[in-house]
Amino acid sequence: MSRLKDMYKNEIVDAMIKKFGYKNIMEVPKLEKIVINMGVGEAKENAKILDSAMGDLEKIAGQKAIITRAKNSVANFKIREGMPIGCKVTLRGEKMYEFMDRLINLALPRVRDFRGVNPNAFDGRGNYALGIKEQLIFPEIEYDKVDKVRGMDVIFVTTARTDEEARELLTQFNMPFER
Repeated sequence: MSRLKDMYKNEIVDAMIKKFGYKNIMEVPKLEKIVINMGVGEAKENAKILDSAMGDLEKIAGQKAIITRAKNSVANFKIREGMPIGCKVTLRGEKMYEFMDRLINLALPRVRDFRGVNPNAFDGRGNYALGIKEQLIFPEIEYDKVDKVRGMDVIFVTTARTDEEARELLTQFNMPFER
């Protein structure tokens, strides 16, 4: 079992009950899933670009990525409905905690001029979105084999009802928020 999952079961639940005064242990918010999304706009001209983006995403997540397709046509971007325009991975359970551990302890400290993640990127329903500008911060990606630097969105979906509860939950997981 991963270190973060043990930490959640032992320390985080107790700290959350103490801070918010939950009556039942089932009220304590928990991390439900992590969705990693990579938009690849250049995929409309060249399908090989999408394959390399998927390869990078699969190395980072340790799980197979799926292709995301355009929901509707946009003439200005030369995109038709159903065109492949990106890829995503949804992590749950053990892989989710393992990814979060690697993100917080290995990848984020490697970001240039890193001062912490934006504390205001919550959506009002207890979910947190984090934008990463380049995939090179992950140790699984070999610098020499990267054809193009791509960014990605990492969304932490929690069962928290408010942003304050979700912020406390992620802080307990050692998420480095800006001061």
